[in-house]
Amino acid sequence: MKPIDLRVEGTRQGAMEVARNRMIFLMAVFTFGFFTLAIKLISIGVFQATNTDYPGSSGKNTVLMARADIVDRNGVVLATNLKTPSLGVNPYKINDPELLSYKIIEILPNLKRENVLENLQSSRRHVWIKRKLTPKQMFEINRLGEPGLVFSDAEKRIYPHGSLVSHVLGSVGVDNQPSAGVELYFDEHLSNPLRSEEPLELSIDIRLQHMLNQELNTYVERFSAKGGGGVILDANTGEILALSSLPDFDPNEYVEPDDPSRFNQILQGVYELGSGFKTFTVALGLDTKTVDLSSGYDASKPVKVARFTIHDDHAKNRWLNVPEIYVYSSNIGTLKLARDIGVERQKAFFDKLGLFRKTNAEIFEVGRPILPSQWGPTELVTTSYGHGIAVTPLHLASGVAAMVNGGRLNPATLLKKDASQIKSISSGSVDNQVISPETSETMRNLMHLVVEYGTGKSAKVDGYVIGGKTGTAIKAAGGGYRNKDVISSFISVFPIDKPKYIVFAMLDEPQGIKETLYMASGGWTAAPLVGNLIRRMGPLLGIAPTKKEEIEYESMILVSGTE
Repeated sequence: MKPIDLRVEGTRQGAMEVARNRMIFLMAVFTFGFFTLAIKLISIGVFQATNTDYPGSSGKNTVLMARADIVDRNGVVLATNLKTPSLGVNPYKINDPELLSYKIIEILPNLKRENVLENLQSSRRHVWIKRKLTPKQMFEINRLGEPGLVFSDAEKRIYPHGSLVSHVLGSVGVDNQPSAGVELYFDEHLSNPLRSEEPLELSIDIRLQHMLNQELNTYVERFSAKGGGGVILDANTGEILALSSLPDFDPNEYVEPDDPSRFNQILQGVYELGSGFKTFTVALGLDTKTVDLSSGYDASKPVKVARFTIHDDHAKNRWLNVPEIYVYSSNIGTLKLARDIGVERQKAFFDKLGLFRKTNAEIFEVGRPILPSQWGPTELVTTSYGHGIAVTPLHLASGVAAMVNGGRLNPATLLKKDASQIKSISSGSVDNQVISPETSETMRNLMHLVVEYGTGKSAKVDGYVIGGKTGTAIKAAGGGYRNKDVISSFISVFPIDKPKYIVFAMLDEPQGIKETLYMASGGWTAAPLVGNLIRRMGPLLGIAPTKKEEIEYESMILVSGTE
């Protein structure tokens, strides 16, 4: 019996061993499968976003968008894309087009029922009913339960700041077709799928843009002006930090191409900007040694020029030296200086300042200057103080920047410059040097005197030393002038000892009010606007207040005779 029992026990033990081995094998298989699945899930969740190749992405995992973003100089998004559903229909799957058309109109009241019905009865396989639905509209359409109604995703161009940067950005229409602004100018970049992750970086600072727009709106309303505009320029690089034109428009909504709100008063509008041009005339006179600071002219009587009689709005009725001519904005003194400069030198200088051609701003809607048909003794006189020649406000701002930044004319740009570009600009070149550094320093002092003692007093800002020049020009119309309608403006530089920013603002046909003694000139309307703007800009930009006595102006004050 013993051998038999041992055999039985051995058989049982062998069977158990086989079962145990099978269990171990199955556990190993399940364990291997579990770890394989876990690794796969981790790979999908963590690594797929950077390892998966998409067609045309050059090995980079990129969800290609219809248009690249546009951002400001600090990376704040100005234009981007948002996926939105669009409603289409397969007419062959619609049983009762008439009834369905009424249901759709209840949800989408902006559509015309006749058009909707026509689409529902179309002979085509697919027809669009409405693009870019809201989530609520999509929900309500879905509730209709119509199998013939279909949705498809599309990208809608979104402008988060609404109308704030409208004249710079422009807008896009159906299927993201650009119509104006940098959207149109840089369409090749923005619409290129391979560059969809390369945002277009503008020079605009949205913080300054907000301040400029807010102050313009306040003063347009205060003086019942037809509109207004302004620009903030980096005095040393030409970068446009803010640009606003009123009235403006919301690029998120469709606006007719010929709507007046689309007109860009800073880049597109050309105006006779008045006394701002005296900055160029005085600078040219000093730079060519035609006059020095002690020179002067008799401004005691009006001057007859052709059929015009030229007089001073702030008449002193006496002999004025060069600083006084500029500080008191004397038309008589300026025209006499221009006569000594001469036509050829004046024309050559204006050409060198870029006043005879369009600006380089990167949009297509830029205005071409309107120049005199001939340039004789009369035109020499009138253009010296900003009449008879019409330019955009950006022309004036760029030219004044060159008068105060050491004499270099840097083309204005809407694109942010990188460090190497800024270094190249600061090194300077003979080609962009329009006046000497010494003349530029003198012009800074003269512009400061305008704010301290002259027509720009309303732009004074406690704690900051600034310079500026007023401008008041009668609007041209039908070959003549409308005496009661003016463009009032003020262009400022700050800090005036080491210029960083050019600030320009203009009001179109402002109306005088009781507080301004019913005066509507640049000194009364545009100068305080710019002063308020600088008061807000200074702290934001980290510009420390400066004590007035730290800057040497005493000698200029003595020369000007305004002490």
